[in-house]
Amino acid sequence: SVLINSLLDKIPLLFADSLEGDVLFGPVVQAGLEALQTAGCWGKLFLFHTSLPTIRAPGELRKRNDNTNKEQTLFQPQSSYYQTLAEQCVQQGCCVDLFLFPTQYVDVASLGLLTLRTGGDLYYYSNFRVDRDAEQFQFDFQRDVQKVIGFNVKMKVHTRKGIRVANYLGSLHMENRSEVKLAAIDSDKAVVVEFKHDGKLSQEVGVHIQFELLYHTVSGHRRLRIHNASLNCSSQLIETFRSSQAETLLNYFAKTAYRAVLDQGTKRVQDQLVTHLTRMLASYRKHCAHSAPTRGQLVMPQFLKVLPLYLNCLRKSKVLLPGPGVSIDDRAYLRQLVMSMGIAETNVLFYPRLLPIHGLNENQVTVPREVRCTARTLSPEGFYLLEDGLNLFLWIGMLAPAEWIQNVFGAPSFNAVDCGAVSRLRARRDSRYFIVKL
Repeated sequence: SVLINSLLDKIPLLFADSLEGDVLFGPVVQAGLEALQTAGCWGKLFLFHTSLPTIRAPGELRKRNDNTNKEQTLFQPQSSYYQTLAEQCVQQGCCVDLFLFPTQYVDVASLGLLTLRTGGDLYYYSNFRVDRDAEQFQFDFQRDVQKVIGFNVKMKVHTRKGIRVANYLGSLHMENRSEVKLAAIDSDKAVVVEFKHDGKLSQEVGVHIQFELLYHTVSGHRRLRIHNASLNCSSQLIETFRSSQAETLLNYFAKTAYRAVLDQGTKRVQDQLVTHLTRMLASYRKHCAHSAPTRGQLVMPQFLKVLPLYLNCLRKSKVLLPGPGVSIDDRAYLRQLVMSMGIAETNVLFYPRLLPIHGLNENQVTVPREVRCTARTLSPEGFYLLEDGLNLFLWIGMLAPAEWIQNVFGAPSFNAVDCGAVSRLRARRDSRYFIVKL
């Protein structure tokens, strides 16, 4: 730690007189990769970057026009250089973690490809401010360094005759059509495996699937992890619907849609989501309804009744339907984040968790039971925490008790509340304390 701190202290002094305003990126990754190759080992690169790399060197990038008619090109890297570099990193077992602190366009679609293909993590702090973002950055960096990780990873899925792997979705690199290879993997990564059956399946035998994960630990030991799954088969379509979960389908549709934007316009991807949902509804209505439904009636099994809501939230996400002020970097970052998310993470991202906190007292510091995220649920006298896994908002009703507002914000009324004051709540034995603890 002494050597690292000494180096960090010297870097500003070494370049204090430099007049060079442009930056580079690709050669830095290449240097780290070559260091690992020389040492004959695998490892992780932590990169901290702020600007678009514009120096005439490998990996040079230029600002792109957001108003292009080919919207899908904005989610793709500008050249094949970063794809080739990512493949070289995977072959060596070099995982890339990227911390971005941009104040303007930095081309997340190009730079982030290294983390997406190698199994690394991408952190994006737009318009970084020390007073606002330093604590989050410190937490992210500390967690990243300390988490358990496996290197030089290979994953294969074995199935019986009649069913096969059709697709892999996630933060990964395909070595070939049947094998996934990653420089590293950790518990934050989730991979979706899509199966297709093109033969006759037996209801008596069922379907057996084996997941095989081969990796090295940090200490260099080789590990093999195997998961076996046995699934039932049924000739009744209604059984398929009954065993389906809306949250799992949301994760699948999110990853397929966010991968599709690399080749298609977002409007077409939105239409495809509607088409998939319409076909599912029509199929259940036609083949599984116990009684003839009335015209216009929505008929769905119990666990899929929220699927239309989930997919509508996906359609209106930043990637597919950006609002004012949403940059292409913001969209590329969210797209890459979702590609590595698990089911619980995508569920709360697209349908945020709403927690009523006006009922908290000194004897309750546990998370309150969440309520449905609708305007009808919000009480004008209440206080609610809204979180989507990335952001946390405190909603205050206009008729909230003045005593509570005074206690939490130090403001005499609702109109006097400073919207930026939540980050400065002090941990005292009052309402502020319970909010901070949650």
